[in-house]
Amino acid sequence: MRIGVSFPTVEIGHDMGAVRTFVQAAEDLGYSHVRILDHVLGANPEFHPGVDYFAYTHESVTHEPLTLMAYIAGLTERIEMVTGILILPQRQTALVAKQCAEIDVLSNGRLRLGIGVGWNPVEYEALNENFRDRGVRSEEQIEVLRELWTKPVVNYEGKYHKISHAGLNPMPVQQPIPLWVGTGRSIQPRPPERVLRRAGRLGDGWLHQLKTDDVGLEAIARVKQYAEEAGRDPSSIGMEPSLTLSGSDPEPWVTTAREWDNLGSSHLALNFRGDAADGCMEKMQTFKDAYGL
Repeated sequence: MRIGVSFPTVEIGHDMGAVRTFVQAAEDLGYSHVRILDHVLGANPEFHPGVDYFAYTHESVTHEPLTLMAYIAGLTERIEMVTGILILPQRQTALVAKQCAEIDVLSNGRLRLGIGVGWNPVEYEALNENFRDRGVRSEEQIEVLRELWTKPVVNYEGKYHKISHAGLNPMPVQQPIPLWVGTGRSIQPRPPERVLRRAGRLGDGWLHQLKTDDVGLEAIARVKQYAEEAGRDPSSIGMEPSLTLSGSDPEPWVTTAREWDNLGSSHLALNFRGDAADGCMEKMQTFKDAYGL
């Protein structure tokens, strides 16, 4: 199981020196990847009473992930960069393909694209995209991205996209870039069935926030079932849960990490919610020593 870290964007805030220190420390400590979230805009909840919950607001620092990855690519040599997740349906597909191809070139093939549909209608409105059909649009977007990453010239016409004999240059190092489906959210870790189906049918892997309980085991079984129904080998689909390092005792962290390893996870991402940058790095070191990374 490959163990990475979630980039603490809110906690690091505007301190770009801390950004550099964090990602280089993660690489030096032997972590496999750094996972970066995506929000283009933060809404002021005072003016949006119809939205049930805001994980991030206009006061939360959320660095733009693709731009940040280009920066990180120049600061590091080995660590993989992962979006966890990029809210794909609120972005133009061809532009995402171009930006990701460039990051893959700059990093020599160290990008993994995690995508999801998001939860914030305020962002969709501001970006002039439809919030209601975001799921079905994302499935066509996945197809278009893979076409653009593997063919020098693409001729495509779908329900939402039309590309007439055009292509990317430069092409990515990875053809295609691994594309993982994000499922669930912090207040609703159990994903909708349609999202589990999407992960099983279309994802090179899936990212989730489930626990090692009956709900988590059921979701894992469902993704495997949907993969089989689509004629895919379930063992070929990666899985990345997340683990929040709460408190200071590493024993429960290690126990949970080993549980996920035994359940067949290919990856794991460590979270540092609420910790300052120095605290995040201390926990990275503590976990490494306790787990034997």
